[in-house]
This record gives sequence, C-alpha cells and structure tokens, in this order.
Amino acid sequence: MSFSLHGLAVARGIAIGQAVVVTNSRAEVSHYFIEPHQVEAELARARAARDAVVAELQHLAQELPGDAPAELGALLDVHLMLLQDELLLGGIRQWIVERLYNAEWALVTQLEQVARQFDEMEDDYLRERKADLEQVVDRVLRHMHGQGLTAPGPAGAAAGQQSLPGQTGPAPLILVAQDLSPADMLQFKRSVFAGFVTAVGGKTSHTAIVARSMDIPAVVGARAAHQLIRQDDWLIVDGDAGVVLADPSAAMLDEYRFRQRQIALERGRLARLRHAPAITRDGVPIELLANIEQPGDAALALEAGAAGVGLFRSEFLFMGRAGQLPGEEEQYQAYRQAVDGMQGRPLTIRTIDIGADKPLEKHGRDVFLNPALGLRAIRWSLAEPAMFRTQLRAVLRAAAHGPVRLMFPMLAHRQEVTQTLAQVAQARQELQERGVPYGPVQLGAMIEIPAAAIMVDYFLRHFDFLSIGTNDLIQYALAIDRADEAVAHLYDPLHPAVLQLVAQVIAAGQAAGKSVCVCGEMAGDPDMIGLLLGLGLRSFSMHPAQLLTVKQEVLRADTRKLAPWAEQVVSADDPAAVMAQIP
Repeated sequence: MSFSLHGLAVARGIAIGQAVVVTNSRAEVSHYFIEPHQVEAELARARAARDAVVAELQHLAQELPGDAPAELGALLDVHLMLLQDELLLGGIRQWIVERLYNAEWALVTQLEQVARQFDEMEDDYLRERKADLEQVVDRVLRHMHGQGLTAPGPAGAAAGQQSLPGQTGPAPLILVAQDLSPADMLQFKRSVFAGFVTAVGGKTSHTAIVARSMDIPAVVGARAAHQLIRQDDWLIVDGDAGVVLADPSAAMLDEYRFRQRQIALERGRLARLRHAPAITRDGVPIELLANIEQPGDAALALEAGAAGVGLFRSEFLFMGRAGQLPGEEEQYQAYRQAVDGMQGRPLTIRTIDIGADKPLEKHGRDVFLNPALGLRAIRWSLAEPAMFRTQLRAVLRAAAHGPVRLMFPMLAHRQEVTQTLAQVAQARQELQERGVPYGPVQLGAMIEIPAAAIMVDYFLRHFDFLSIGTNDLIQYALAIDRADEAVAHLYDPLHPAVLQLVAQVIAAGQAAGKSVCVCGEMAGDPDMIGLLLGLGLRSFSMHPAQLLTVKQEVLRADTRKLAPWAEQVVSADDPAAVMAQIP
C-alpha cells in the first residue's frame, strides 16, 4: 500500500530504488544483573568489543579510497576519539562494577547519561553530535551480538531485488536506517546505494554532511521510516522536498523519472560553471566562499570553485577530547593545514563557538537554565583568557603562511569588543617576545545578535569586515528555538524584522566601504540569493555542495533590477508575497 513520509531535505536530487532496511542494535539489548564473580569477565567482554570496533575503524581509515569524501576521514577520527574517551569507558566500568549490570546494559545506560549533555546544547551542529555517540555505541553492540555491519555484496543486490517497473536490470538500492555512522556510510559507499533515508538526524547530521559531499539524495528525520518501510519496498526519495514515497504508482514513477532526467541535465550544466567568474549580468563581481569544519575540507572548497573560506568552525578541533583542549602547536598545525590547502585563497577562522552549553566536560557547570543565552562563544573565550590567547597565537602563526581572516562570534557589547581586541594585541606581543613569526590578519565580527545589528556602525569602526550569522540572528530576533519542534515553524528568514536587520547591516557596510558576508543557511538558499544581491550583499559563504547552484543564480541576476524590488520586500508587511514578484 502506498504511503509517504516527510523529513528534512538535506541532499538534493531524486532517487528511485528498493529499500535495504538496517536495524538498530540498541533495540535488541538484554538487561540483566550479573554475579560479583562475573565482573571481570563482563569488563573484558566490553573491552574486547570496543577494541574490535577501534581496529575496524582504523582499518577503514587506512583503506579510505581516493574518491572518498574528505569529511569521512575526520569523522572516523571523531568516532575513534569517542571510543577511547574516559567519559564513556569510565561510566561503563562503573555500571558493571557498582550496579552489576551486564555489559550491554551498562553501555546503553552510560549512553543515556552522556546524551543528556548533548541535548542541552544550543548549536544545531554540536547538538547533533550526540548521533556520533549513539553510532559508536550501536557499533560496539553489534560486535557484542556477534554481528558486523556489512554492505550488500558486489552486485549490490538486496534479497529479492527486482527490476523496477519500466527499466531493465536490477533496481538501485536505497538505504533505510534509524541513523548511520560515518563508517557505515563509507562501507555502504562501496555498494550501489542511490539514496539514504534515516528516521533521525538534522541538516547538520553526519548522514546529511556526507550525503551532500557524495551528491546522493537523502532525507533525514523521517520518523519511524526504518519501522514502516519493509525490506525491498520500492521507494522514491525526493531530496528536494524532503519526502519519501513507498510503493509508488506507475504514474508517480514516470513523473519522478522525468524529474531525474531533468536534474541530471541541470547538474551537467552546473558543472560547467565551476571555473566561471561569479559576475552578475550587469557586471558586478560576487565573492562565493565555503563553510568548512575541518582542515581537510579545504580540498572540497577548492573543488567546488570557492574563492576562499568564509567560515572555518574551529570548535570542532576542541570536541570529543574529554576536556583536554588542543594546545597551541596542535591548533597551529591544523590552521596551517587549512591555509596551505586553500593555495593562496583567504581563510576565515571563527574563534571557538563553545561554552557553558557545550560538553567540554571539566570546563562547564552541570546545569544551564538557558544555554542559548549563557556563557558561550566570545563570552566563554573572554572568561578563559589563557585558552583564548592560545587559539589567537595559533591563528596568528598560521597567518604567516597565507591570507587569514579572524572572526569573533556573538559579540554584542562595547566592552566585549574592547577586551577582544586587547587579547589579540596581547597574543601578538607574546609571540614577539618568544621570537615566533606570525602574519597579519584581518579582524571581523559576527553579527548574530540583534543588538549587534542595531549598533553596526560601532562594529564597523573597530573591525575590518562583518559576517552575518543568519541562523542565530533569526533565532534571537524572533525568540525561537529552531530545534524545538513545537515552535520551529515560527523560525522565519522572511520575517520583516529579520530582513530589516540584515538590510541595515549590509547598507552600513557599503557606506563604510567594508566587506559584509552572509555565512548562515540564507547564503546557500537559491531562493534568497536575488533578495540578498538586491540588498547589496556581495559576499556569500555556504557549504561547498551549494556553491554552483548559488553561482548560477548570481550569473542570472541583474542587481540594477533587483535593488528596488528588494527594497519593497524589506518594507512589506508580507515579504513572502512580494518575493514571488522577483524581476
């Protein structure tokens, strides 16, 4: 019987094929008490399963194919760190020794304890790192159950795989799971999966990131998908609409096959734009930059044709370390790797956006009444000046090897600006006293708090450039927790107040002759490009996979026609209605 599931569209395109359903090992865990004399044996069983997964992931990392997405190596490293994290291991041991839980029960109990820390996070990407921990635990459980997770055979055939109606040869396969780990994605990449569907996850989950980098249609957050979809069901995955169609009709199949052909033609046209200059029809050059999370992602940015990196999220160097923060030398090597990888193009490094709402275990408190408004980002950095200057020194040293911009998140107060600039000056002085070479950096501020947008002129007097973080700006302007499903529908980039704040910052930057970039989701949304160009924005930063689609919109645009229309959109009571009248 036909039915549809709705989730989040995280990787565009259409996939048609048969379902391969992967079960979750955590649903099969037995709970029982052991005898005191069984403790050592149970501990040994847990260690053996953990060690087997470590060996498995290390082997996968060593055998990474040359065409594997750059993110995969870094994501495997994250999982290896989690497997060796004392927060996980010590907790498992405690449940076995003190409570006499069996190893599987101890493992899932400790998972629940640690997962609560992730649930308190405000940042979408960091909160979804809970999925990493769940994936690691699931993999260990599989070994305890005597199972490994293996991809289908070389032919990629699922049991009972048939030809799809209207086509010859076996149908492509679509992977359906509760969630998928990076290692799973790597193993399955060697098969013939045409799409991915997961019951959980968000736009920044690993499944979403890797699916985008592999250019494979994916829908995440399709609740109960792995329970409702049966093995070998025919599926259509609409990665544009975030819809999964099960047991589609012949007419529906014909419609989606036509859309597949159109998408293939469109992607071929987009690929030819990779080396084309990003210039509007009226001759205005536009800077298209990439957002990255790891130093190795620089290769993805270059491959997509980015003019540089507009946002390097440095906090991912700090995560999964049981509170042991990276030192100056480790950070310097990471930043230098990214600088070298950009081959002379500018790299914008955002200082650590982490704090009271993030699980740097021994650096925070236990309870946060409102983590979104707490000690995070620049507030946390200024509260930990030694840590902050360690990062600043590392960035300054990396700047000796290529163009670097340094950007500070969540600034809102004059004293924060003053203190931040003083810390930069002190970091330079410390390097001079040590005789360590460093390079020049442009200094920028993130505009993601409404107060900062309102006092933008003050920021422009003290910084070389600005970057609008639209995700947080919308959240704070509308008092909406976009992760809260009860109110997420109120998260609206086209709210008049949001548009007026964005327009105000762009106009102030133009008047001051300083660069303003947008690095939030708005920058990668093709439907928003015309509006932002009309408002005067000339610099966009987005996920590398979005860059060619945005470039196409730029090449089609005429800023002279867009400017008066954009002014109407911003001043309208119903901006969405005026958006439909784009010239």
